[in-house]
Amino acid sequence: MTLHLLLIIFAFIASSACGFFFIPGILSFCKEKGLYDIPNPRKIHNINNVPRLGGISFVPSMLVAFLIALMVFDHMMGKNHLIISLWTCSFVISILLIYGIGIIDDLIGLNAPIKFAVQILAAGLIPFSGLYINNLYGLCGIEEIPFWIGCPLTIFIMVFITNAINLIDGIDGLCSGLSFLALGGFLISFLREGMYLYCILIAGVMGVLIPYFYFNVFGDASKNRKIFMGDSGSLSLGFMLAFLFVKYAMNNPLVMPFRMSGLLLPYTLLIVPVFDVARMIIVRTLHHKPIFSADKNHIHHKLLRTGLNQHQALIVILVLALCFIVLNISLFFFTDITLIIAIDVVCYILFHQVLNQRLKAQGQDVFSMNPKEIRKEK
Repeated sequence: MTLHLLLIIFAFIASSACGFFFIPGILSFCKEKGLYDIPNPRKIHNINNVPRLGGISFVPSMLVAFLIALMVFDHMMGKNHLIISLWTCSFVISILLIYGIGIIDDLIGLNAPIKFAVQILAAGLIPFSGLYINNLYGLCGIEEIPFWIGCPLTIFIMVFITNAINLIDGIDGLCSGLSFLALGGFLISFLREGMYLYCILIAGVMGVLIPYFYFNVFGDASKNRKIFMGDSGSLSLGFMLAFLFVKYAMNNPLVMPFRMSGLLLPYTLLIVPVFDVARMIIVRTLHHKPIFSADKNHIHHKLLRTGLNQHQALIVILVLALCFIVLNISLFFFTDITLIIAIDVVCYILFHQVLNQRLKAQGQDVFSMNPKEIRKEK
């Protein structure tokens, strides 16, 4: 086994160990300070004593594991210093901004305009440091695009993905499960390209999701062993995935050779949360509701209304995400990205049509738009 693989495994294990160390401490702190996630008509859970600060453990665990692995890598390679790119510095600043705004929101609450402003600022640092989407790889016949198009497109995509991951965090294990699946895909992709430092970083994020998933899905709230990630976790995960999306999608021959899958692969890994938010925007617009209003029409809400429990709904959504990955990888060898995305949209619509028919058969409204259930989004 090569040094690179050993460091990747080390980062995963070290981050996981940090998570198992930090999360019990966070649980005790939340209990002492009374920092709990309060149930409301929009939320699935009805437990009053579940802490919401699990995501605080994500960035520190990731950074500790990454920095230790980086120092070992630097020492083993016989280097006395490490050259850090401008966009790496921008990413560190950006993720700390997102992480910080998430913690503040979890503790005292923030309104949507403030959070969006910080997200746009954080995302804007990335293209202005030289990392942006500069090629659409044949999507609608478009290939290379200039900076003045790629820059706003990159900012839009990063903010959209960040919020898509944030909003999919609706049932136990869903956000962490989908993020772990997407991160695994990015890990394999960057490993194939020889981008080992990014693999170590990704492994650090994946590692901390293991203890979080354990406490979130299997933890007993009555014993103060259950936790939610809160915005500090979901926003940080979303921004991390958005950064990896842009990093892999950018065509830079000096870093990675040209790949026709440059846009298709990162898009495929994030289909479920991205499609869910896009569908929600369309549904709310058609029903003349503000797009930032809340309802119970996300994919996990619909599955629960068909009679599934949270664990069953989680499994269905994770299997759906895996099916899209298998489908798109298979189609990649036979057609182009435009047709693949069109097929994905049709498949996603058909999936929801099946859910709608099931809800109608049970005498339920297909779209849960009861004003009494509406709350501001997280």
